[in-house]
Parts: sequence; structure tokens; C-alpha cells
Amino acid sequence: MLIDIGLNLTHDSFDRDRERVISDARDAGVGGFIITGTDVAGSRAALALAERHDDFFATAGVHPHHATDLDEAAVAELRELLAHPKVIAVGECGLDFFRNFSPRDAQLAAFRAQLELAAETGKPLFLHQRDAHDELMALLQEFADQLPQRGVVHCFTDGPRELEDVLEAGYCVGITGWLCDERRGSALREATARLPLDRFMLETDAPYLLPRDLPKDTRDALRNRNEPRFLPHIAARLAEILGIPPEEVVRRSTENARRVFGLPG
Repeated sequence: MLIDIGLNLTHDSFDRDRERVISDARDAGVGGFIITGTDVAGSRAALALAERHDDFFATAGVHPHHATDLDEAAVAELRELLAHPKVIAVGECGLDFFRNFSPRDAQLAAFRAQLELAAETGKPLFLHQRDAHDELMALLQEFADQLPQRGVVHCFTDGPRELEDVLEAGYCVGITGWLCDERRGSALREATARLPLDRFMLETDAPYLLPRDLPKDTRDALRNRNEPRFLPHIAARLAEILGIPPEEVVRRSTENARRVFGLPG
């Protein structure tokens, strides 16, 4: 059984066919879903969806794009959400200096506040990082003694140096369809060739990051909307790079997700 550790299934692009998307994913061998919360309202929606399905879980956090929205009231609401047993991680939180939709000082303050929530609740982190690797690692190091659970750097897209830093800090990496992108995925493919089998998890980040090596007619029919049913495709691509059977990639990813997030099974 595969667990998709990061997908945005509350996204409005799924409003017309969400149940069909879930059914197709289960038919493809995906038997666990972690729905990403990217702001307070989105975290509430992720939990509401998780409560309707036994094999669904949620994260609760504020994405760096929304960092300016994280005031004291929002922190209090995240704390309440994180007390729910179906909410298994703090996030999506971190830093994004590529788009800078929120000012960098606001991002740093919001990330620090969510690191404090992780330390307080004892729940692992679901991390976002883009063009801010050194700054993210510095804050994780500052909180290292307070975060025994660690977590995952979601949608890891960097190269071998950054991977070494993440692993040394005790975190796993989330592998997405970025691996299948012939234009942008070369550094990630180089990094994953040396990936320890106990330090990765698979995710789609749907509806984003539809694998580019799927047949063109499939991509065109979906209008580039990713779905969790393509998680086995990502597993097979990673298996090729690692030189191991796809079944072993599936087994390891699932074991790692259960261990890090405390999932049943």
C-alpha cells in the first residue's frame, strides 16, 4: 500500500470529481492520504476531509506565501487543530524566497512560530523550502533540541549538497513528480541516486507537478492536473534511479511515513 504524504485534495480543481479521484487512487494502490493544510482555513478543510475517510489524515499550518496572515489568533487555531488525532504534522510551513509572496521577515517570523508549535505539540514538521535552503536549515538547527520528531522536507527539489544537509539534520525528503521532469529534475535525480532507503517518502502534491513523462494525451486530457493515482508512476521512476524493485520503493516509503507521522498499520 502506498501513502501519498502530500496532496492538496481540498483544491477547487477537485470539486467536480473528488470522489472519483479518490476511488481511482485506491484502485491504483494508494491506500493512505495526507491532505496538506496551507493556511488556517485550508487546514480546517483538510481535517474535515480527513474525518470523512478512515485512510485520510491532515496537516495544519501556514505556507510561507500566507505568512502575513499568521497572527496570534491564527496560532491559537492551529494549536487547536493540532490537538486532533487526525492532524499528524505541523505545516505546510517553511520559507519561499523564490516568489516572496510574503516579505522575508514575515516568513521567518511565521516559520519560527510554527517551529514553536511543533516543539509544544511534539508533532513532526511538514516543510516547504524554495531558494531558502541555508536559512531554513539554520532555523531547524536552532530548534534541533526541541524537535525530536523531525519530519519531512516536502517536495524536495534540490541537489546532493542540500540532501546531505537535510539528512544530517535528521529529516526525510518527499519525492514528487519533479523527479520525472526532464527540464528541471536533473539535480534531484543526482541526489536521489544516493538516497538512504529509510529517509524518503512519496507524494504527488496534486493537483500540482503532474509527471511530465506521462503520455502526452494523458497530460492533455487532464489539462496538467495531477492526481494521486500517479503515485505508483513516481515510485517506479525512483526505483529505476535506485536500482531496486518498485515494490521495495513502495514498502520503504510506506514504512517511513508510518514511522515519522505515527500512522496506523
